[in-house]
Amino acid sequence: MRIFFWRSACNILVTLSLLGLTGASDPISSQDRELKIGIVQRFASVKTDKLNLKATSGDDLTLKWQTNDGQKTVISTANTVELIPIMETLRQPQVWEVLVLGDYRTFETAEDSAKKWRSQGLEVEIAQPERWQVWAKRDVYSTPLLRRLLLNSIHTSGDKLPYLNTQVIKQVARVTWEVNGRQYTSSYLEITSRKGKIWVNNNRKPGGKKLFPGNLYLQPNAYGSYSLVNLVGLETYLRGVIPYEIGTKAPEAALEAQAIIARTYALRNIHRFAVDNYQLCADTHCQVYDGLNGASKKTDQAIASTRGKVLTYKNELVDALYSSTTGGVTAYFSDVWNGEDRPYLRPVVDGPKDIWNLSQKSLADEENFRQFISLEQGFNESKWDVFRWRRETSLEDITKDLQKFLKAKNSQYANFKNIEAMSITKRSPSGRILALAVKTDIGIFDLHKDEVRSAFAAPVSTLFYLQPINKGKSQVWGYAFIGGGLGHGVGLSQTGSQNLAQLGWSSDKILTFYYPGTKIEIFRR
Repeated sequence: MRIFFWRSACNILVTLSLLGLTGASDPISSQDRELKIGIVQRFASVKTDKLNLKATSGDDLTLKWQTNDGQKTVISTANTVELIPIMETLRQPQVWEVLVLGDYRTFETAEDSAKKWRSQGLEVEIAQPERWQVWAKRDVYSTPLLRRLLLNSIHTSGDKLPYLNTQVIKQVARVTWEVNGRQYTSSYLEITSRKGKIWVNNNRKPGGKKLFPGNLYLQPNAYGSYSLVNLVGLETYLRGVIPYEIGTKAPEAALEAQAIIARTYALRNIHRFAVDNYQLCADTHCQVYDGLNGASKKTDQAIASTRGKVLTYKNELVDALYSSTTGGVTAYFSDVWNGEDRPYLRPVVDGPKDIWNLSQKSLADEENFRQFISLEQGFNESKWDVFRWRRETSLEDITKDLQKFLKAKNSQYANFKNIEAMSITKRSPSGRILALAVKTDIGIFDLHKDEVRSAFAAPVSTLFYLQPINKGKSQVWGYAFIGGGLGHGVGLSQTGSQNLAQLGWSSDKILTFYYPGTKIEIFRR
């Protein structure tokens, strides 16, 4: 069972200042904007967790924390420190409870849901204990009575999905470390070094130790565990993003385009983890940030040559979404998530020349879509192995995956036993699945948009069609998922941008292609 604090972590909301944007000839502020990145989330949620922090050669770590009574600040130095969780038994069990208004696969869908709840007068916050969730704001609905009155009102209105997550807590997680033979514990720890670089080895993350720039902070989060947060300058942060998002061997123009949108993405999304008092995560729920191990001369040059540049639409930072491979056509924002469309995020056939006319042959039509998926040549991504794919899955495995998804979503259909049929009932003009109907022994329900990727293991995008497979038997054995692309397909294709760069396209031209109507400008605070 997940262990929670009996008291929630301090919720310090990130205050966003207005973004000033100016022409490309104006200088950027010389001071590098600092970001707070959660490089280890939910540490100590498992008792076997362990973090090893080590100074670089010729350096030491400086550790700073307060005693448990908050009366004294302790400062110590060490070359290495190991953080280990222990479980402390409470004298009296405590109750931890939140009102969950919805569970979601992505932040984008959770954010749209939060917006709708706010429009109804509810105060909410977005959290990520595992899946993304929208909570009734804890410091507003702060008592069991208030939470139950609100839940009863919501259920009476006809919405049965919200629920109370109630935990009776007998133990809480504490983090300990040892310095000079003495053991310490505190809920907050600051780790710095003279050289501004620290090695981090997380025993739950493969790949060995990672070198992170800047300062580190161990702090409690909203789920009874801890976050290890990296305070790092924006341009330095990009050194740990670009190599892991697009690689170090991509052509120069593709690297520059990636640097501009990664910078834009970070600045636009610094509110994501306000509930946990940091700004961005370090995995694919944000952008992959893995420290300086992968930094190279090529990626550093792309960051330096685009320093301060961001992508804008009507003087506002764009929602700079991107994915690995589009499958030959990009998508509207609303093809994948709920929420308003962005004018610059719309279907673009992903090729250097005209291959398909979407205005005449919409991919919302199933026959057109299957014809499009059968095409393999002439696209930017034609040479990539995930451009087209076919994956067969047994009905047994499909059933297990779907049951797991529905249980996580708290769906009334989670207890179904058998799938009787599946069919795609609605597509977008870009070919993405908007609705997939599943007929089971207890009823028919729809999966919508990006839920499809959560519900089944086989598809790596929503750009596919289904083909029943019998395997020589009278009954359906399973389904083939036949499609293209990897990821959501909205905005820039990382593989497509590399092909365009090899054809001689500039980073400006590449970004205009994938984000029509946008401009590159210099970001100024």
